[in-house]
Amino acid sequence: MDTVRFESDPPGAEAKTSTGQTCRTPCALALPVDAPMTVTFTLSGYQPESENIEPIAITGSPNQFRPNPVVVELTRAAPPTKPAKKPAAPKKKVAKPLPASPKPATAESPPPVTAAPQQQQAPSPSPWPSTQPQR
Repeated sequence: MDTVRFESDPPGAEAKTSTGQTCRTPCALALPVDAPMTVTFTLSGYQPESENIEPIAITGSPNQFRPNPVVVELTRAAPPTKPAKKPAAPKKKVAKPLPASPKPATAESPPPVTAAPQQQQAPSPSPWPSTQPQR
C-alpha cells in the first residue's frame, strides 16, 4: 500500500480512483500498489480532470505511486448555453363583424328594422302657435 496525496486548485474537488475510493481535496488515500490507476477530479462548475498514477519499484523500498502528490488545476466550465427561444406564434386576428350597411329602400322590400320601436307618447302641447289657419 502507498498513501497518495491529492490536491486541486480550487480545493474541494472530489478525487475518485478507478478502484472506487473517493475523498475531497486536499486529502490522502491508502492505495494498493499492484497496478496503475486513474484518478478523476470533479467539482461543480469546473471541467473534470483525470490523472494516471503508476507504481514505481525502488530497490530496497516498497513500491510507490508516482506522481505523489497528484496536483490538478481545474478549468472553469463554460456556462450552459440557453436553448434559443422559439419566436412566439403571431396571435391570430379575429375579424370583427362590420356593421350592416343600410340597403336602399325599394318598393319590393320594406326598410330594415334596426331597433325595437319606441313607445309612442301623447303629443305635448307646443309652446309655439300653430301655423294652420283657423276656420
